[in-house]
Amino acid sequence: VIIGSLTICGILIFFIVPLAIVLFIYLSNIFVLIYQRNNELKEDPLSNVWDSARKTIASFWDIYARIWHGYELHGVKNLPEGPGIIVYYHGAIPIDYLYFLSRLFLWKKRLCLSVADNFVFRLPGLKLLLAVTGVIPGTREECLVALRNGYLVSISPGGVREALFSDQSYQLMWGNRKGFAQVALEAKVPIIPMYTQNVREGYRMFKERRFFRQLYENTRLPFTPPYGGLPVKFRTYIGEPIPYDPNITTEELVEKVCKGKFLFSFQTKTAVQALISKHQTIPGNMWKALLERFDKRRK
Repeated sequence: VIIGSLTICGILIFFIVPLAIVLFIYLSNIFVLIYQRNNELKEDPLSNVWDSARKTIASFWDIYARIWHGYELHGVKNLPEGPGIIVYYHGAIPIDYLYFLSRLFLWKKRLCLSVADNFVFRLPGLKLLLAVTGVIPGTREECLVALRNGYLVSISPGGVREALFSDQSYQLMWGNRKGFAQVALEAKVPIIPMYTQNVREGYRMFKERRFFRQLYENTRLPFTPPYGGLPVKFRTYIGEPIPYDPNITTEELVEKVCKGKFLFSFQTKTAVQALISKHQTIPGNMWKALLERFDKRRK
């Protein structure tokens, strides 16, 4: 009985923080439903009448980010005043991205629309929260409309596959995805790279197994649960934008983003891996990341 109890406790410790995050997300949705009912709102979920609800939710997640991960956001000045596409590396769970959205709204009162995988819209009970926080399908039409309306739009080209099967090497898993580049060229907007330091040290996936990989490729559903939740230091870095160039092709734009990610250079601050190379120990180390959380000398 004792051994069984200790085993169960050990398993729960591994998953308790990710489960708590899921609980907080559903509580956020309950809050939005209550807000809608009390104020008898029928307006578009993206309209300004929802800003008070968004501010409350953002404040909660920002407090959580400060307490648990000592969260920092750097490079907000690199975001354009108008529309643009933010391209970011996807951790095991996008909690760092949620922190970014919250702080951006609190600092700049800007709503960044988020492209999400189709399975997200099948999650029960989150429809209103997704709408109010600007989560949209990744169709070309949806993205173009959002950009033409002046919004920032964010996307992780690696998506769920990168979340599930990337690891402490922080390898990008974009495959042949070029849609974000095509949309950027058509909308004539810049691409802004973004990365969160230690995101893989905070939350991890179990090592890839052929069965789970095949299961995902066949179903496009994330069956592998994340674990971890140590209070490691999170710092999100926003790189300098890659400006719209009417003479560049989609392939050249994708290559430009990717090259910056694999070749560190002080002159190139336009791609995510340049930020990784500068700020991330590779392979990642969970214990070093945990020590950084309490290192007062490093800013």
